[in-house]
Amino acid sequence: MEHIMGLLRIHVHKGVDLAIRDVVSSDPYVVIRMGKQLVYDKDTFSMDDKMGDAEFDIRPFVEALRMRLAGLPSGTIITKVQPSRQNCLSEESSIIWSEGKLVQNICLRLKNVESGEVELQLEWINVPGSRGI
Repeated sequence: MEHIMGLLRIHVHKGVDLAIRDVVSSDPYVVIRMGKQLVYDKDTFSMDDKMGDAEFDIRPFVEALRMRLAGLPSGTIITKVQPSRQNCLSEESSIIWSEGKLVQNICLRLKNVESGEVELQLEWINVPGSRGI
């Protein structure tokens, strides 16, 4: 376990105003790759339809992890990430120390599609026996 630093848990909370790719609705799912997030419409009988993509930078989150935040009061805002041309944030995103864990709520505006946002949360999980960050 010495080679593991910990786990990055990504909770997908919801999609908002997602594009309709089937007759009256869509059945979207999220595919996450390092540095990119892709949203598709999962179809049983036909090819999946791409429903947009978004990119976000986890460097501010990793930099906050390196600060060794143990002992801070729950709810402390470590840093804020502003929307910019380099990210797909639709609003300011705070990195927060909450109940002994580092979390970041992110709302991403999907690109290459007529509408849609995806709300997710990053959470760092320390693994017992790991070297940590």
